[in-house]
Amino acid sequence: MKAKEQLALYLKRYADISTLEIDDFYKQFEERKFKKSEYILEAGKTCKHQYFVTNGLIRVFYIDNKGNEKITQFAIEHWWLTHWSSYKEEIPSKSYIQALEDTTILQISNSELEKSFSNIPKLERVFRKITENWLIAIQKHSEFYLSLDSKNRYQQFSSAFPDFIQRVPQYMIASYLEITPEHLSAIKSKHVS
Repeated sequence: MKAKEQLALYLKRYADISTLEIDDFYKQFEERKFKKSEYILEAGKTCKHQYFVTNGLIRVFYIDNKGNEKITQFAIEHWWLTHWSSYKEEIPSKSYIQALEDTTILQISNSELEKSFSNIPKLERVFRKITENWLIAIQKHSEFYLSLDSKNRYQQFSSAFPDFIQRVPQYMIASYLEITPEHLSAIKSKHVS
């Protein structure tokens, strides 16, 4: 499916947007391709876009004080992502955004998005829903860690995101779940048996 068709299907989940409006909105995007392991954003650089994944797999992570990678988010096809504080406040990001597979994204700048909101007002409702979904996901993620032990975190994650279990390396899932790869391996072997 072409990138414009994917974007159209996604947007129509939230609003009745005409083909002409989708055409106008799509013109504001730039399509970019990244090879596996390439960075979409590096720490220290300002995030200037929101990204819509049309193909591939992405992770967002930062490096903690001890030099360990801490994964905060994954994204696959038809997911939006950005580094919010860097994007909105125009400050350097503390996180990296990296392709874990060959990946294609559509990216839109804040100024182009704002222009689109003026030209197609119903897009503001769409992006309000997208933002609400992000906030809900962040809140669930926080509550998830406060209330569940590592075994239950893995079970919840694997049932909610089976695609990630198949596509993301185990050590990265362990980082996201804040457990060691060895502990995750032990949990998985008990989970399967």
